Amino acid sequence: MSRNQQWMERDLAVLWHPCTQMKDHEQLPLIPIRRGEGVWLEDFDGKRYLDAVSSWWVNVFGHANPRIGARIKAQVDQLEHVMLAGFSHQPVIELSERLVAITPPGLDRVFYADNGSSGIEVALKMSFHYWRNCGHEGKKRFVTLTNSYHGETVAAMSVGDVALFTDTYKPLLLDTFKVPSPDCYHRPEGVSWEEHSQTMFAHMEQTLAEHHGEIAAVIVEPLIQGAGGMRMYHPIYLTLLREACDRHGVHLIADEIAVGFGRTGTLFACEQAGITPDFLCLSKALTGGYLPMAAVLTTDTVYQAFYADYATLRAFLHSHTYTGNPLACAAALATLDIFAEDNVIERNKALSARMASATAHLQDHPHVAEVRQTGMAVAIEMVEDKASKTAYPWQQRRGLAVYQHALGRGALLRPLGSVVYFLPPYVITPEQIDFLAEVATEGIDLATRARVSVAVPAGAPAEFRDPG
Repeated sequence: MSRNQQWMERDLAVLWHPCTQMKDHEQLPLIPIRRGEGVWLEDFDGKRYLDAVSSWWVNVFGHANPRIGARIKAQVDQLEHVMLAGFSHQPVIELSERLVAITPPGLDRVFYADNGSSGIEVALKMSFHYWRNCGHEGKKRFVTLTNSYHGETVAAMSVGDVALFTDTYKPLLLDTFKVPSPDCYHRPEGVSWEEHSQTMFAHMEQTLAEHHGEIAAVIVEPLIQGAGGMRMYHPIYLTLLREACDRHGVHLIADEIAVGFGRTGTLFACEQAGITPDFLCLSKALTGGYLPMAAVLTTDTVYQAFYADYATLRAFLHSHTYTGNPLACAAALATLDIFAEDNVIERNKALSARMASATAHLQDHPHVAEVRQTGMAVAIEMVEDKASKTAYPWQQRRGLAVYQHALGRGALLRPLGSVVYFLPPYVITPEQIDFLAEVATEGIDLATRARVSVAVPAGAPAEFRDPG
């Protein structure tokens, strides 16, 4: 028995893995990872895998990054944790100052949570509570885009619209307004991304005009709908949304948990629209992929609505045990140092161009409907019929075939349903990008060539997909 097999058996005897049908591991081997370095992950048998998805979108400067590791090690010897109620510490103060300095202007207050979903819950509660404190108790509903994803706690699921994650829990969810997404995959022939995104905004405008009296906030993933299949849209939508939210007296929540810190080509996606949201939610790459942390930035206007004598009961009494953890703050500070000192955003432009050229040939593949890109995110949409963009039935799990092929070739590609995507660490080389494109092309050829027959239960929803 190999070392991988030994660890796999021990794992499957006690663990329940996230986002996984555990029965799959009767046929699909689990891969125990021993160590990481740069873009590479290495298992216990010594096989390496190029991490093309940044380990669920968190790792931006490579595994075992010495600069981030050193900062955490130094912090361990000084202070590992202290509660942030009534106490503070140097790393959280310095991190808050730096986040205020680099985010869009007007975001002057930082509230911390433990993970992305929890950060979304903070923003939703804070928006609702703000309006209540201001005497607008009727403003308690939220607007979200179809095909959106904001996390898997209950309120975060409520403002999401990926059926695989939400359908089971519908009886638990908040009642929200869902507006058609500006997703440019569905734009008519000959229509630009900008034109389509602008046209689709009419749905949002109508919803806000008719229901603004009961709406607390609109929440969006700026520019890229990640778990919804890496669907993308033009910044004009965000510009129009900011104007409409101001006009109708509604908050704007920008969920940049997945797209912040350079993924879209700018440090924050909102920069491309020239807007400042009322709430900016950050996580994932915030700590370089080292430790769980989320930050919710908001305006002084929101902050002042909670600032009052204790007896008014206007305080935001929300907490997480590890809020502002010093070790996570240290990792985040080291990550921000790398962004500041290494000209990362500018260097990524060359990598982004290489990703585009390396995957351009797939535009002509008979079973690829679209190759789309925003910054350091490239998505390749496999389809059953290219002309009509008819999707493969989700039960066929075409993306799983790509995933398995890639593992055999030494790459971690974990498609979202039938969407193969690259979201690599920024330390990837041009040659490694070419390798990923080669592996993806082989995998797509194999996955789309095979004839797959599956039983489809009556009434099975067409929009389900592997979660990636």
